[in-house]
Amino acid sequence: MRNKILILMLLFGTVVARGQELNSPQHSQYLADNPFVLSPTYAGIGDHIKIRLNGLAQWVGIKDAPRTQSLAADMRIGEKSGVGIFLYNDSNGYTKQQGARISFAHHLTLNRYEDEFLSFGLSYNFNQFRLDVGEFIDAGFDPGVTNDRSTSNHNFDVGMLYRKNAFYLSLNASNLVNKDVYIFDPIYEPSKLRNFYLYSGYRYKKSRTSNMEIEPSILYKIFESDGRSEADLNLKFRFYDFEDYYYVGATYRFLNDQLGKPLYIAPLVGLKKNNLYFGYSYQVILNEILGYSTGTHVVTIGVDLFQGISNCRCTY
Repeated sequence: MRNKILILMLLFGTVVARGQELNSPQHSQYLADNPFVLSPTYAGIGDHIKIRLNGLAQWVGIKDAPRTQSLAADMRIGEKSGVGIFLYNDSNGYTKQQGARISFAHHLTLNRYEDEFLSFGLSYNFNQFRLDVGEFIDAGFDPGVTNDRSTSNHNFDVGMLYRKNAFYLSLNASNLVNKDVYIFDPIYEPSKLRNFYLYSGYRYKKSRTSNMEIEPSILYKIFESDGRSEADLNLKFRFYDFEDYYYVGATYRFLNDQLGKPLYIAPLVGLKKNNLYFGYSYQVILNEILGYSTGTHVVTIGVDLFQGISNCRCTY
């Protein structure tokens, strides 16, 4: 009974207070060397078809806690462009959603001698959201509530990415079109789901021959629906063995008006061996849920296929 009450409290807190954001939950998946899950501008950067599978298990120890599975793949087309696809399946208590994002990016060279590049990206998003009313009846809710509530939504993301040597800065806007809310609650359910992201970092090496790289980065997010904003402060250390590497690091997520009160702290580990990739993070929860669960597992596995070298450094 305690677990059911907690799940209901968390579910309604998410759906009513924050609004159903119709997107795959964003945690530390992008830090598994897979920034394409954040922004379409990264599609086609690299010399392989990159495939990444991700599993997210939130709130370990709580029955029926949120679970998310996703697949991200992108590849270069031509010399200066790329395409990608992102698929996800998410369940959270009595709600379920599946979605797809199809992306296109074009990369321009501003200065080939200083590795200065500018990229533009566009995504089309499709999401299907369902509220399982049958589960409500089984749990003792009003039997007069009948029929599952479901809706499908179409939307778009846009982004821009600037790179110069080891520095990068990405600006993105997602869910540009307002959401249909008539099937749920048009008064309390927000229709504006636009989110704005800034993702920036620097990959530092002491020298060209050094096998260690330090990468500090930040992700800053603003949610238009209710004015919330949050940030991730990240730090990674990569150790190279020719083209193979492994990394360790950490991320610190907080609401921007509560810098000293983190939502979670997550250690990161991962490696790339030949064309295979593995990444893992355990997010240690530091908010009110701590009394019920200690954290969240995030696992990423991947493979790079069919290497094709580009003549343009903007897609390296």
